[in-house]
Amino acid sequence: MPETVRAGLLAELAVVSRRYMAAHALFNQALSDHLGLHPTDLQCLNLLTLEGGPVTTGRVAELTGLTTGSATRLVDRLERAGYVVRERDAGDRRLVLVAVVPERAEEFGRVWERLGGGWFALFDDLDDSGLALFIDHMRRTTEFSAEQAARLRSGEVPEG
Repeated sequence: MPETVRAGLLAELAVVSRRYMAAHALFNQALSDHLGLHPTDLQCLNLLTLEGGPVTTGRVAELTGLTTGSATRLVDRLERAGYVVRERDAGDRRLVLVAVVPERAEEFGRVWERLGGGWFALFDDLDDSGLALFIDHMRRTTEFSAEQAARLRSGEVPEG
């Protein structure tokens, strides 16, 4: 591929990706507003539903990149909103776990289904290799975003 074509594609990718991130952030805000949650709380709830079971507040901090104190306050808000409960670990009664309330998780899932029901239709025109490429892109972007967020939290911001 000629270098000028690639440069043009990379420039377009930069613009499209910024619009994509903005659209996602604005969607997240609108969904958060609809559910009466803070956007960070909504994404934490989303991540908790993917964990497969109760987690510690320390794990909530890991998932969100928040300090343990901020994660505790986030869990407090989700608990007040009825999305999570704190429960003692059966194996170690000293350990407190954060568990998603199943009925509220189902409600969250139903709202997500109604809003994102057309999501899979966006990929109808892709063959399996195209879909695999898209999945790989999303995994790589997720990892890259997490790394960049960690850099920002640590104060490591590139000069320039």
